[in-house]
Amino acid sequence: MPSRSDRCMACGMTEFESFAVDLSREAARVALPFFRGDFTQEDKGGPGAFDPVTEADRAAEAAIRRLIAARYPDHGVIGEEYGEDRPDADHVWVLDPIDGTRAFISGLPLWTTLIALHQDGAPVIGAVGQPYLGEIFIGGPSGARLLKDGAETPLETRACPDLSQAVIATTDPEIFLGADRVAWDRLRAATRLARLGCDAYAYAMVAAGRMDMVAESELKVWDWSALKPLVEAAGGRFTNWQGGAPDEADGRVLAVGDARLTNQALPLLSAV
Repeated sequence: MPSRSDRCMACGMTEFESFAVDLSREAARVALPFFRGDFTQEDKGGPGAFDPVTEADRAAEAAIRRLIAARYPDHGVIGEEYGEDRPDADHVWVLDPIDGTRAFISGLPLWTTLIALHQDGAPVIGAVGQPYLGEIFIGGPSGARLLKDGAETPLETRACPDLSQAVIATTDPEIFLGADRVAWDRLRAATRLARLGCDAYAYAMVAAGRMDMVAESELKVWDWSALKPLVEAAGGRFTNWQGGAPDEADGRVLAVGDARLTNQALPLLSAV
């Protein structure tokens, strides 16, 4: 019987895209039994900064790393829970086993597994998996698609030429600090509707043509690496708040479904 990877490649995915799907499914196999069940958790944040990590986070990342080591032992890995292994390799997998741990521990099905492949330092493939809903959003050289219930649906961002008509999102406005909060409030006031608390799932909705924009700050490389290839493969644009490529040192990102929104949003985000 053909493997899952073989079946995915037969439907048009590249080898690495197919493997990203396999990794997402393995993470789902490990993490999903913990969801809405009993699990241990710790707070790795400092005073006044709740930053939970659960045994599901750690078990899922460990499982992903085992598959990568077995299949591509020369590839590097950067993960939220277990750090860096050969981060200067030509191919580096960037992992967030459970993005949205606060949603996970609250029983809300908006957490995701984020898996990205960096090639020569830039993200080229991104997979966003939501195991409870049985969804994997994948973007890369072969395009963007949703895998669900054995079916494959192409993804495409929607047209939204004017910011005043845009549906936007951020995880939590309270995360924005100082001028970043002022910038978010300015952007929110210029749009039609804002939704909160969706974490990385909001970017999947931009790729699926259901939302128009996500703006966030304080992100780590594992928070955004899978999102950039997905949004761009679906026809959107993914930048920092100055219109350039996002980077780990800055942590501010802007994802839009319609590229025309970028030039309307950036002045609001960068104004002093």
